[in-house]
Amino acid sequence: MLNSVIEAVKTVAQVEIMPRYLKVARQRKSDGSMFTEADIASQNALTSALVKIADYPVLGEEMPFELQKELWLAGGDGLWCIDPIDGTSNFVNGLPYFAVSVALMRQGRSVLGVVYDPVADEMFYAEAGKRAFLNGTQLPIKEYVPDLCHCMAGVDFKRISARLAQQLASAPPYSSQRNFGASTLDWCYTAAGRFDVYLHGGQKLWDYAAGSLILEESGGAVGTLNRPDFWSDDVWQRSVVAARNVDLFRAWHAWIMAAK
Repeated sequence: MLNSVIEAVKTVAQVEIMPRYLKVARQRKSDGSMFTEADIASQNALTSALVKIADYPVLGEEMPFELQKELWLAGGDGLWCIDPIDGTSNFVNGLPYFAVSVALMRQGRSVLGVVYDPVADEMFYAEAGKRAFLNGTQLPIKEYVPDLCHCMAGVDFKRISARLAQQLASAPPYSSQRNFGASTLDWCYTAAGRFDVYLHGGQKLWDYAAGSLILEESGGAVGTLNRPDFWSDDVWQRSVVAARNVDLFRAWHAWIMAAK
């Protein structure tokens, strides 16, 4: 099944997404977020391909919320969760940091995850209990784990509280910080060791479904700003506090809890 999903994701990216790169008009949804013709075409193509691999409901970002909730409730035994293009703003502005994300979920947990960066041709993937990989190489690809003060952090400032943002800006516990605007890839960069720690104030289901599994299967650890158990928090708006390994996670989580 994993190989079939990888093949489907790569095909959709090649056929529906990259030919439209920098060539489509942007539109706005009611919540202010951006979408394009490429998002819709990718979602439709992925849906058609995935139900042929395993006939489960497909929950996509570009669907009405009421339908998403219905699919979530109906998909306990199996649910595809897809983000057809994560990082649409990057996609339309020519910033080469966007991805296609697919997860298979059962009983509210991800059991298979695939995230593909079509510009870099990087395929991140994992199955529950079977480790995580990037183009066939087991993650993480960078073995050295620094102390928190020497870490590279992935932090989305716009979705965290003003107090925590101020603390991070004025007295960061890490050495450097980045935010590139595609959550699905942020997870994978943390799993790979490109980021050492990661913080995001609120993600949707399709933002974290695949990436969280890839991080956990790489040996990483994750919680939220509200709970130490990541999977017990709100399905539809879930914050992220994550790190490359358990020891670094404890230090990062403790600092955030004290600062927020």
